[in-house]
Amino acid sequence: MRRKFSALLVAVTAAAAATMPVSTAHAADGYDRCPDGHYCMFSGLDGTGDMIVLRGNTPDLAALGMNDRAKSDWNRTPSTIYLWSDANYSGCTAVTSAGPTGKGNFFPTYQDFFSSVQFDGPGGPNCGTPPGEGR
Repeated sequence: MRRKFSALLVAVTAAAAATMPVSTAHAADGYDRCPDGHYCMFSGLDGTGDMIVLRGNTPDLAALGMNDRAKSDWNRTPSTIYLWSDANYSGCTAVTSAGPTGKGNFFPTYQDFFSSVQFDGPGGPNCGTPPGEGR
């Protein structure tokens, strides 16, 4: 009798598990794809499109398929990020600060513009803020 009861209990438990709803996790999208402690660049506005995730200096974004392609970013590191117009930290720079101001779309003039990324500088000549544009 005990053996029949154990078999019945296993069958009932299996049937109950099969009918329980399955919870699926919501996949991160937009900026939320960027992991904490990293710097992310996106090929689309508002954190959409292709994304690269960086934790250190990157002299040539072409190696990651993001050269002259980024339109938005999020700096989730404690570092100041210097975005260089040309590979190997040359040309002019724009800065992405750490913290809540380190997330957003690039000025239209600077979309599809950057070629290398440097953490904590020293930076170079400022690319400047295009007239009439704000971030």
